[in-house]
Amino acid sequence: MSSFRLSYRRIAVMSLPVVLAASLTACGSGDEGATVKGAKLVKAGQLTTCTHLPYAPFQSEQDGKVVGFDVSMVDLVAGDLGLKQVVVDKSFETIKTGADLNAGVCDVAAAGMTITDERKKNLDFSVPYFDATQALLARKGVKAATVEDIVAQKLKLGSQSSTTGEDFAREHGADPQSFESSDAELNGLRTGQVDVIVQDYPVVQNWLKDPANAGKFEIVGNLDTGEQYGFAVKKGGNPELLKLIDKAITDAKADGTYKKLYEQWIGPMPNGADAS
Repeated sequence: MSSFRLSYRRIAVMSLPVVLAASLTACGSGDEGATVKGAKLVKAGQLTTCTHLPYAPFQSEQDGKVVGFDVSMVDLVAGDLGLKQVVVDKSFETIKTGADLNAGVCDVAAAGMTITDERKKNLDFSVPYFDATQALLARKGVKAATVEDIVAQKLKLGSQSSTTGEDFAREHGADPQSFESSDAELNGLRTGQVDVIVQDYPVVQNWLKDPANAGKFEIVGNLDTGEQYGFAVKKGGNPELLKLIDKAITDAKADGTYKKLYEQWIGPMPNGADAS
C-alpha cells in the first residue's frame, strides 16, 4: 500500500510539532497507520488530505506549497491532533466517489466539494463549512444570465467534469463541454473553445482578480443552487475523525477564526455566512 500511495504527488503544507506520545497508538507495522484521539490515520505523524488542484481560493499551489481556504480549515484539525497536514493531489472523480479514502490514500477529502445525497452514499460528510453558488463567466459582450439563455442562443458552454455545476447545466437543458480541471475550463474560454463557463462563484471571483482575465471576461449570471461544501471521511470508517472535523468547524465559527480565514482567502464575508 505504501508504494501505491507514494506514486502520487505529495505536498506538505505546514510543519506542526508531531505528537507521538501516549495518545498515539500504532495500528500497523512500521510507520504505516496510527490512531490519534480516536481518529484513524493512514500514515503515522500526519493528517493526509486528498484534494484536486488547482481550485483557488480553496486550494492551489503557491511557492511549492498547497494553500487556500480548505487547507487552512483542515490545518485546524491537524493542529488539534498535534500533527502536520500533508496534501495529495488526486482526481476529483476518485475523491467524490470515496475511492481514494477507501484505498487508504488519505484520511480526509477537502476539495471544495458540495454535499449531495448521491455523494453521501459513498462518503461521510462533516457539517457544512461553506455556502456556495455558481457563476456564469463569459467573454465581454455575451449576454446569457441563465443556462436557458445559453441553450436558446446556441452558445457553447464549458464546465468542470464531475461537478455540481456541470450537473446543474445538464439538468437545465445544456450539453456542456467537460474539462478535467478548473484551469483547463478557464483556458477553454480563453481559447474560444466555449463561449461561457459555469463554475463556483468564489473560484470565478478569484480569476477576475487577474487584470488579464478581468479585461476580457465578466460574470453574466449568478445561479443560487443552494449548495454547501463539506469535508469528508471514509464511509462508516472514521467517526472520531469526523467528530474532530465538525468540532474544528464549529469552534472556528464561534471564535472568529472562520471569519479571519474567509476574509484572507475569499474576501468580505456575507452576513450569516458564519452561522453554525
